[in-house]
Order: sequence, then structure tokens, then C-alpha cells
Amino acid sequence: MASKTPSAKTAAVEKRKPVFTKVDRLQPGTNGHTLTVKVVSSKSVPVNARANRPSSNAVLSRPPPRNTRIAECLVGDETGCIVFTARNEQVDMMKPGTTVILRNAKIDMFKGTMRLAVDKWGRVEVTEPASFEVKEDNNLSLVEYELVNVTEE
Repeated sequence: MASKTPSAKTAAVEKRKPVFTKVDRLQPGTNGHTLTVKVVSSKSVPVNARANRPSSNAVLSRPPPRNTRIAECLVGDETGCIVFTARNEQVDMMKPGTTVILRNAKIDMFKGTMRLAVDKWGRVEVTEPASFEVKEDNNLSLVEYELVNVTEE
């Protein structure tokens, strides 16, 4: 009968320290970001009613879709700002003036511009107020990107 050593058990659950990044370091198509940001503004976005209504040919065994709430929030730090797309319970946390930690955030592209988002694999945590002022004149969501196909000759 083999006995378990406590050192092997604790080594398996040891967590690594998160590496915090700044807003101006965000790039299109990247993920796994951990940031501390301040909410500048929050605006509710109307969700398409057809997306939440079951279609006439829907399978009856499927549960009805829940109502989705979406808000576009301008968040940032001392290096710049970006639009964060908050979904459902995240909307309640994103009040102007609140400081939040975004864990495992990703960059989504929307109409050629960057949007920050946290999906089911990440977390949004309200934290103590930060001492920095948000640099609003460096809005990364105003930069438009274009997908370019590169062909090698």
C-alpha cells in the first residue's frame, strides 16, 4: 500500500503568479491577459430580440435561451484605454470609477477594431481603487486593423 507524501500533493496545486500587463501592450488576436483597469464609462447595448427568441423549427428538447445582457465599457490604465465587452453578470460589476482585475482576458476583433473580453474561462474581480489616472487619449479601440493575406513567391 503506497502512502501519499504531503509535499507531492502541495506541489500539484501550487499556482503560478499572474503576470500583469498594461493596456498599451495589447495586440490583435492575443489572449491570456491579466490587467488591472479602471472603468471610465459603461453603456448598455441592446441585444437582437431574434437571437433570444426560439425559432419555429427549434428542437423542443433544447432549453430556451436565457436573456443576454451586453454592455460596452471603456476601461483603461495609465498607458491607454480600450473597449471591454461585458456580458451578463459582468455588466453589474462595470460601474464607472470602479477598479477591476480582468483575468484571462482576450482580444476580440469587431469591425476591424480591438475589443477586450473575458469569457467563461476568465474572471472579472472588483478590487480596491487604483491610484492611476486613465490615459483616455490613447484609445486602442479607435485603431482600425485590416486583415492582409501575404503570399509567398
